[in-house]
Amino acid sequence: MSISRRQVVKASLATGSGLAFPSIVFGQAQFKMKFANIMPPDHPVNVRMREASATIKEKTNGQVEIQVFPASQLGSDADMLSQLRSGGIDFFMNSGLILSSLVPVAAINGVGFAFPDYASVWKAMDGALGKHVAGAIEKAGLVAFDRVWDNGFRQTLSATKPIRTPADLTGFKIRVPPSPLWTALFKDLGASPVTIPWGETYTALQTRVADGLENPLAGIYFAKMHEVGKFLSNTNHMWDGFWFVANRRSFQALPASAQDIVRQTVNAAALKEREDVERLNQELRTNIGRSVEFVNVDPAAFRKRLQEAGFYTEWKKRFGDEAWGLLESTTGKLA
Repeated sequence: MSISRRQVVKASLATGSGLAFPSIVFGQAQFKMKFANIMPPDHPVNVRMREASATIKEKTNGQVEIQVFPASQLGSDADMLSQLRSGGIDFFMNSGLILSSLVPVAAINGVGFAFPDYASVWKAMDGALGKHVAGAIEKAGLVAFDRVWDNGFRQTLSATKPIRTPADLTGFKIRVPPSPLWTALFKDLGASPVTIPWGETYTALQTRVADGLENPLAGIYFAKMHEVGKFLSNTNHMWDGFWFVANRRSFQALPASAQDIVRQTVNAAALKEREDVERLNQELRTNIGRSVEFVNVDPAAFRKRLQEAGFYTEWKKRFGDEAWGLLESTTGKLA
């Protein structure tokens, strides 16, 4: 970590000159670090990270303090990833599909209609597939923490018409994040995906720049997107999670004992956040249901459309046989 981000103490030398030293010289190091993400302040991600930050500060006797910056306060996903790599941010949490701009295989959990339920998700992400992706993240110069946080299965919100079958997506302008996998998924389903920053999506639906969006229930609710939607289709078209990653120089500048405390505390917080999101999703169905009509769909019809379009065959080539084999070991054969 550069000295500009450490707390320094002024020491007067015998000559009377004043020099700045990191306080670690006196055995009282204090590392003030930044954690950033795009989620709202009251989302379980930030609730649990504020708790984790307090625990880390306590367990390190004030040595490590992590400040939480939610709601894109430090920029877009792309901005924050750039800041993480340069050291302007110490910790960052984002979707594997966004991280794939740096680590292509990180998007593999977002393969459309792959995971049928949470049991298969955690078997893969806490197992061999997750370790494979984490290794790729490490090779890209970042530190990947062991536990992936939950963003949830993604659903389809429409402001114009109910989406029940792939045919209903024909020409449908759906907002997607800036990811080739997201774009390819909806193009192969017949939709017209448009990339719009999340902070501008509410207005985009109001003005019909987009006909709808896709997001987990928590993302839809906390951003109040259900206020501008009419129909919410239970597509479960992909599972999305957050990788907790660190700037390597910043993290390795911590004493080894502090690194262990940060890792253990953040990983424990991830498991609590998973439970929070699962519980929250049940509650949100009631809350969102007051504003929109829920629509059930047959995922098999969407999966068949993707198979016919060559979606799975194409992405198997992109991710490679090893990663794809690890995915199919929990999802069953896709391509």
